Amino acid sequence: MKVLLMNGSAKKNGCTFTALSEIEKVLNQENIETEIVCLGAEPIRDCMGCGQCNSKHPGCIFEDDIINEIIAKAKEADGFIFGTPVYYAHPSGRILSALDRMFYAGKSAFAHKPGAAIASARRAGTTASIDVLNKYFTIAEMPVVSSSYWNMVHGNKPEDVLQDLEGLQIMRNLGRNMAWLLKCIEAGKQQGITLPENEYTNKTSFIR
Repeated sequence: MKVLLMNGSAKKNGCTFTALSEIEKVLNQENIETEIVCLGAEPIRDCMGCGQCNSKHPGCIFEDDIINEIIAKAKEADGFIFGTPVYYAHPSGRILSALDRMFYAGKSAFAHKPGAAIASARRAGTTASIDVLNKYFTIAEMPVVSSSYWNMVHGNKPEDVLQDLEGLQIMRNLGRNMAWLLKCIEAGKQQGITLPENEYTNKTSFIR
């Protein structure tokens, strides 16, 4: 089993990475393979709604950034944790651009796999940021993994985050809950429990 952790910060080793690393330690202790992917500081396109990501062109049609690489990794992963810094009480613009394209062009790589969102902030805006990221999970039919409080850490630099003992505790509990759910899903598969056969035919695009 493998969990893909995505660092939505431009800073490779900043506060968001510090929080994700705390989760990673627990997952590894639970014999879950992990990989942290950093979006980095390179430009990431917004989704243009061009509709070219279809059976004729799997993945996003634009190949000049990291998005298709992450979709490929997502296909091999069993669970996901997306981390974002908080800018203006909101997730980073780069993680939203990335998730828009990843879930539009590669939704099947995420469907029915557990997901969790975490946020890192100096002070405020964390719950609003987590709420935004959670919506990607719910529209992709993904079980949302929770912890023992809001999935957040506080600090202006990594050294501050390491002093947020409650925040680090929440990250560790999130890792344990993710590992537990993954093992439950694996046990279900071994007992012959299959994915639900859901309906996708009605596409009402107006309000009556």
